[in-house]
Amino acid sequence: MTAEEEKTIRTLQSLVQQLIFRYQQLKDDNEELLEELVNKDSELQAAKQKRQQIEADYTHLKMARMLEVSDTDVAAAKQRINHLVRNVDKCIALLKAMGNEQ
Repeated sequence: MTAEEEKTIRTLQSLVQQLIFRYQQLKDDNEELLEELVNKDSELQAAKQKRQQIEADYTHLKMARMLEVSDTDVAAAKQRINHLVRNVDKCIALLKAMGNEQ
């Protein structure tokens, strides 16, 4: 073998080693990226579940707010009922008075 051929073989061996090294680097990078993807998928699922829970809590809170009766509402309702009862009592008294006149 000539010196030129040996030099070509060494160059080829060097290039193959570089190629193998680069392949290993890319393989390692790919594994890291796949692991990161799995982690991100897990985080995404957890975030989706949390969002669903928050939406459910919000819906329940809205319903509770609709059903909630404040003190002012209770006081106003009592006043309205008392007013209606007084009107009914007046009507009954008038009816009794009209019944006694006949």
